[in-house]
Amino acid sequence: QVQLVESGGGLVQAGGSLRLSCAASGRTFSSYAMGWFRQAPGKEREFVAAISWSGGNTYYADSVKGRFTISRDNAKNTVYLQMNSLKPEDTAVYYCAADPLGYYIGPNDLMYDYWGQGTQVTVSS
Repeated sequence: QVQLVESGGGLVQAGGSLRLSCAASGRTFSSYAMGWFRQAPGKEREFVAAISWSGGNTYYADSVKGRFTISRDNAKNTVYLQMNSLKPEDTAVYYCAADPLGYYIGPNDLMYDYWGQGTQVTVSS
Protein backbone atom coordinates (compact mmCIF):
# COMPACT_ATOMS: atom_id res chain seq x y z
CA GLN A 1 0.00 0.00 0.00
CA VAL A 2 1.23 3.46 -0.89
CA GLN A 3 0.21 6.54 1.06
CA LEU A 4 0.58 9.99 -0.43
CA VAL A 5 0.36 13.22 1.55
CA GLU A 6 0.32 16.58 -0.20
CA SER A 7 1.30 19.89 1.38
CA GLY A 8 2.21 23.41 0.41
CA GLY A 9 -1.11 24.72 -0.81
CA GLY A 10 -2.47 28.10 0.20
CA LEU A 11 -3.68 31.50 -0.91
CA VAL A 12 -1.51 33.51 -3.27
CA GLN A 13 -1.99 36.54 -5.49
CA ALA A 14 -1.97 36.26 -9.25
CA GLY A 15 1.59 36.22 -10.52
CA GLY A 16 2.87 34.61 -7.35
CA SER A 17 4.43 31.22 -6.73
CA LEU A 18 3.84 28.14 -4.62
CA ARG A 19 5.64 24.84 -4.26
CA LEU A 20 3.60 21.75 -3.56
CA SER A 21 5.11 18.65 -2.02
CA CYS A 22 3.87 15.08 -2.02
CA ALA A 23 5.45 12.73 0.49
CA ALA A 24 5.09 9.03 -0.24
CA SER A 25 5.35 6.00 1.97
CA GLY A 26 6.91 2.80 0.77
CA ARG A 27 10.41 1.61 0.12
CA THR A 28 9.98 1.45 -3.63
CA PHE A 29 9.04 5.09 -4.26
CA SER A 30 12.00 5.42 -6.61
CA SER A 31 10.31 2.99 -9.00
CA TYR A 32 6.99 4.89 -9.18
CA ALA A 33 5.95 7.25 -11.90
CA MET A 34 4.23 10.22 -10.28
CA GLY A 35 1.65 12.71 -11.43
CA TRP A 36 -0.12 15.86 -10.31
CA PHE A 37 -3.78 16.50 -11.08
CA ARG A 38 -6.18 19.23 -10.04
CA GLN A 39 -9.89 19.72 -9.69
CA ALA A 40 -11.65 23.07 -9.61
CA PRO A 41 -15.16 23.48 -8.17
CA GLY A 42 -17.76 22.21 -10.60
CA LYS A 43 -15.15 20.85 -12.99
CA GLU A 44 -13.70 17.46 -13.72
CA ARG A 45 -10.29 16.47 -12.48
CA GLU A 46 -7.58 17.39 -14.96
CA PHE A 47 -4.00 16.40 -15.52
CA VAL A 48 -1.25 18.87 -14.63
CA ALA A 49 2.14 17.15 -14.85
CA ALA A 50 3.90 13.81 -14.52
CA ILE A 51 7.43 12.55 -14.00
CA SER A 52 9.11 9.21 -14.61
CA TRP A 53 10.62 7.08 -11.87
CA SER A 54 14.09 8.43 -12.56
CA GLY A 55 13.02 12.02 -13.07
CA GLY A 56 14.48 11.93 -16.53
CA ASN A 57 11.17 12.36 -18.33
CA THR A 58 8.43 14.84 -17.64
CA TYR A 59 5.12 15.70 -19.24
CA TYR A 60 2.93 18.77 -18.80
CA ALA A 61 -0.52 19.93 -19.66
CA ASP A 62 -0.46 22.75 -22.18
CA SER A 63 -2.16 25.04 -19.69
CA VAL A 64 0.80 24.93 -17.28
CA LYS A 65 3.73 24.39 -19.62
CA GLY A 66 6.44 26.98 -19.01
CA ARG A 67 4.98 27.97 -15.63
CA PHE A 68 5.00 24.75 -13.59
CA THR A 69 7.88 22.36 -12.97
CA ILE A 70 7.59 18.84 -11.62
CA SER A 71 10.57 17.27 -9.89
CA ARG A 72 11.35 14.52 -7.43
CA ASP A 73 13.82 13.57 -4.73
CA ASN A 74 13.87 9.80 -4.43
CA ALA A 75 16.07 9.96 -1.34
CA LYS A 76 13.27 11.87 0.40
CA ASN A 77 10.37 9.94 -1.17
CA THR A 78 8.95 13.25 -2.32
CA VAL A 79 7.69 14.75 -5.54
CA TYR A 80 7.31 18.49 -6.01
CA LEU A 81 5.32 20.86 -8.15
CA GLN A 82 6.82 24.33 -8.46
CA MET A 83 4.12 26.71 -9.65
CA ASN A 84 5.12 30.13 -10.93
CA SER A 85 3.17 32.94 -12.59
CA LEU A 86 0.00 31.64 -11.01
CA LYS A 87 -3.35 32.66 -12.48
CA PRO A 88 -6.83 32.69 -10.93
CA GLU A 89 -7.73 29.79 -13.22
CA ASP A 90 -5.11 27.67 -11.44
CA THR A 91 -7.36 27.68 -8.37
CA ALA A 92 -8.18 24.07 -7.52
CA VAL A 93 -7.52 21.19 -5.18
CA TYR A 94 -4.24 19.63 -6.27
CA TYR A 95 -3.68 15.88 -5.97
CA CYS A 96 -0.61 13.76 -6.41
CA ALA A 97 -0.89 10.26 -7.78
CA ALA A 98 1.38 7.26 -8.14
CA ASP A 99 1.80 4.61 -10.80
CA PRO A 100 3.70 1.80 -9.04
CA LEU A 101 4.63 0.18 -12.34
CA GLY A 102 6.69 3.25 -13.10
CA TYR A 103 6.10 3.38 -16.85
CA TYR A 104 3.22 5.75 -17.40
CA ILE A 105 3.66 9.50 -17.41
CA GLY A 106 0.57 10.93 -18.97
CA PRO A 107 -2.87 12.43 -18.47
CA ASN A 108 -4.97 9.29 -18.05
CA ASP A 109 -5.90 9.22 -14.38
CA LEU A 110 -6.97 5.57 -14.64
CA MET A 111 -3.31 4.65 -14.96
CA TYR A 112 -2.51 5.89 -11.45
CA ASP A 113 -3.32 3.51 -8.61
CA TYR A 114 -2.74 5.67 -5.55
CA TRP A 115 -3.92 9.17 -4.71
CA GLY A 116 -3.36 11.69 -1.98
CA GLN A 117 -6.05 13.63 -0.16
CA GLY A 118 -5.35 16.88 -1.97
CA THR A 119 -4.20 20.37 -1.06
CA GLN A 120 -6.09 23.56 -1.84
CA VAL A 121 -4.50 26.23 -4.02
CA THR A 122 -6.32 29.53 -4.32
CA VAL A 123 -5.07 32.31 -6.59
CA SER A 124 -6.65 35.71 -6.09
CA SER A 125 -6.88 38.29 -8.86
